[in-house]
Amino acid sequence: MPELPEITVYLEGLERTILGHPLERARVRSPSLMRTWDPPLSTAEGLRVTGLSRLGKRIAWSMEQDLFLVFHLMISGRFHWKKRGAAVPKKGGHAAFDFPDGTLLLTEQATHKRASLHVVRGRAGLAALDPGGMEVMEASLGQFRKALLRENRTLKRALTDPRVFSGIGNAHSDEILLFARLSPLQLTRNLSAEEVRRLYDVTRRSLEEWTGRLRIEFGEMFPEKITAFHPAMAAHGKHGEPCPVCGSPIQRIRYADRETNYCATCQTGGKVLADRGLSRLLGKDWPRTLEELEELKGR
Repeated sequence: MPELPEITVYLEGLERTILGHPLERARVRSPSLMRTWDPPLSTAEGLRVTGLSRLGKRIAWSMEQDLFLVFHLMISGRFHWKKRGAAVPKKGGHAAFDFPDGTLLLTEQATHKRASLHVVRGRAGLAALDPGGMEVMEASLGQFRKALLRENRTLKRALTDPRVFSGIGNAHSDEILLFARLSPLQLTRNLSAEEVRRLYDVTRRSLEEWTGRLRIEFGEMFPEKITAFHPAMAAHGKHGEPCPVCGSPIQRIRYADRETNYCATCQTGGKVLADRGLSRLLGKDWPRTLEELEELKGR
């Protein structure tokens, strides 16, 4: 799922292509994309895009006449800038938005279509879609600590809750926790003052560095290949590969369609965290350390 760094470069790509231009026509192929019906999407046709902003993990287009188009790309939704009039792909295509200089396509490759588009009128309608999480890049250490400790939750849940922090999801939380040397299952209220400060510093640094990396990677091109599994990531999507910090194999916890990646050596004192599915299967044989895990693999 695109998170703060990816959405930032999307917004910058959209600024170069559609900002200030009128939406000539909106062509929706997949009805599941639309989550609102009044006002209809056709209301936006002929109106200029006057602003672009991030709303948590959503992308908002400000249109003339106090209208807003709010997109949530979910896990595999993607924007593509094409020649004017480009057809909506039959496979995975949601919609096309025609502008004078080109067409913006919205696609989604996942089997279950989860990407969404809300059309709302007025700032109150826009605010209703904002989960209200704190913008970490604008927060002081004290504000960060207050939000983090509001509830006693695991660090993974706290970092990825859009009501707590804005724009951080599954991928970047893995990266942050690796370099903060903190377990994803550590409870927030068990953190020391030094650990809270370290998490604050690493979170801000990681988001800033990833935004800069993606800006360099795409340059002036429209960001066509945004992915939740960037090859340069250190932990996320790297199960079984060596940790770039210590060389131990990256571990993972799977739950439903999500996974948490971590380094047992750097983050959990060598303890292998129980994966819900596998731990139920192995029961008492679940390995507690990296050494036990390697021994189990060698059987």
